[in-house]
Amino acid sequence: MGRERAVGSGVEAELARHTGVEIHGNSIRIVFMWRKRRCRETLGLPVTKANIKHAAQLRAAVLHDIKLGRFDYAHHFPDSKQAGNYSSARDERLHALLARYKPLKAVDITEETESRYNIALDICIDLLGKDRLGSVLLPEDIQKLRVELIGTRATSTTNHYLATLAGFLAWCEGNSYCRPGLANACTRFEMTDRDPDPLTKAELDALLNRGCLHPMDRAAVTLAVYTGLRPGELCALAREDIDLVKGQIHVNRAITSRGTFKLPKTGKKRIVLLLPPALEACKELLNIDHGIGSQVITVQLTRHESIQETVTPLISPVVQARRKKVNPWFIPTSWNSKWANIQRRAKIRPRRPYQTRHTYACWCLVARGNLAFIAKQMGHKDFTMLVQVYAKWMDDESPSELQHIWAGMQKAA
Repeated sequence: MGRERAVGSGVEAELARHTGVEIHGNSIRIVFMWRKRRCRETLGLPVTKANIKHAAQLRAAVLHDIKLGRFDYAHHFPDSKQAGNYSSARDERLHALLARYKPLKAVDITEETESRYNIALDICIDLLGKDRLGSVLLPEDIQKLRVELIGTRATSTTNHYLATLAGFLAWCEGNSYCRPGLANACTRFEMTDRDPDPLTKAELDALLNRGCLHPMDRAAVTLAVYTGLRPGELCALAREDIDLVKGQIHVNRAITSRGTFKLPKTGKKRIVLLLPPALEACKELLNIDHGIGSQVITVQLTRHESIQETVTPLISPVVQARRKKVNPWFIPTSWNSKWANIQRRAKIRPRRPYQTRHTYACWCLVARGNLAFIAKQMGHKDFTMLVQVYAKWMDDESPSELQHIWAGMQKAA
């Protein structure tokens, strides 16, 4: 009798040391919270000190997996009658969901966009925990991810990651793999608008006279400033795109950092009418013999459609290359390097190559050019972007604008 009391008191003492472990009939039961529900699982183990310790360890493992978001009820309790009630048929781990989502998304985007999306998604899912179940993700997890991303990345990069992740989470929500509201938690960070930083005429002169070492560079920079072409469009120009008789350029394609060709940014080709300096630059570029014959290139229209063109590069790194094997086309990254060197030699304040486009827009606006015409030249859908981005340069002309309008009315009368 004394021995039974000793054993009983020892079990009770061991039981008291472990929260969430209790005796149910002649067996041991563990209790834990999951998805805001109290779960009880009888283990079928006789009540001993050793089994109580084992039950406590099992419960600790369950709580650990719940905390990490990778708890699988059926895995921990395969014989439980409650597994079907607590688990969802749609429970999937994030890495499995991502593997399923990627090819479904890829059919709607180009290969280069797919590559950028995949990088963003892989980083986000790794930070969230690729072994977590989609069904246990909370808006709080996404909010923590936002904090982690913005702490180590630029705002624009973070916003790209969040936008890409929002698309993935919306797909998960639509297919009942996760709870609603997660995509909405991918709130982008506000960005301060960066004013255009156009070149001055003096800076352009320095670029052309001190920065450029070759006639091709001088002509290319002149063409960029006086047409407003995007760097990818400038690098993708072909001799066949130039019409000197009509004084215009056909912007038919852009080149990516991978050296592949695609349609211009808006997905539409356009014609740019040439100002006198741009026309002269085109003549100079056409007179440069770089020795490159016609190239057969593939221009990606959509993910599933492409066309082949036979064209000759207008601006080519071959002209000044020291190596024998050189890509016949500049790509944006190689043009960035050339532009940086030109600025360094010119001893002007460094700017991104895209500022040549801003320079064109600002100079046209200061000259009181027609908004619709400028927008069409630059490949904008309408002139809303001009008003939003370049308002400062339009406002600079406001004191004389009334006089300009009145003079036009007088002529019309």
